[in-house]
Amino acid sequence: MVMLIFAGIVVVVLIIIATMYNRLVRMRNTVRSAWSDIDVQLKKRFNLVPALVETVKAYAAHEKGVFEKVAEARSAAMQASGPKDAARSDNMFKDTLKSLFAVAEAYPELKANDNFLQLQQQFQDIEGNIESARRYYNAVVRDYNNLTETFPSVLIANGFGFKAEEFFQLDEPDEQRKPIRPDFS
Repeated sequence: MVMLIFAGIVVVVLIIIATMYNRLVRMRNTVRSAWSDIDVQLKKRFNLVPALVETVKAYAAHEKGVFEKVAEARSAAMQASGPKDAARSDNMFKDTLKSLFAVAEAYPELKANDNFLQLQQQFQDIEGNIESARRYYNAVVRDYNNLTETFPSVLIANGFGFKAEEFFQLDEPDEQRKPIRPDFS
């Protein structure tokens, strides 16, 4: 009778361990899938930039420094690996894109160009998709990290090498808390 109870306890413990392990694997795979979604959206944006640059170049050929900075930032961002590195290079890339759009603002005929307007709309759509993918990724990472750091699943996570994942966040989190000061001059 004692052996039967002991065997029952062992079976229950093994089922609990297997269930926790499988849940950790599913969550890790969901994190990887969510990161892949971000990567796809970033690549779409990177592929759209050359068309934007060429369109702006046709109107503002003398803005060579801006075009070079955009190309350098794009190249660096495309080579980023992992959420932390990608977030850092993405922030630099977006800063250089702001200068490209600032150049475009100085040319009314460019702002009225159908091709440019279409590219700009595609770019805005992709930016929205990237933001959604980031939010989803960070939510999945939060859930996964909670699972790897809470008892009793932390025992299984540590035993099988599950590590916490990095969030995809701004280099300067305070940046999003700063008030926006409109300039009406």
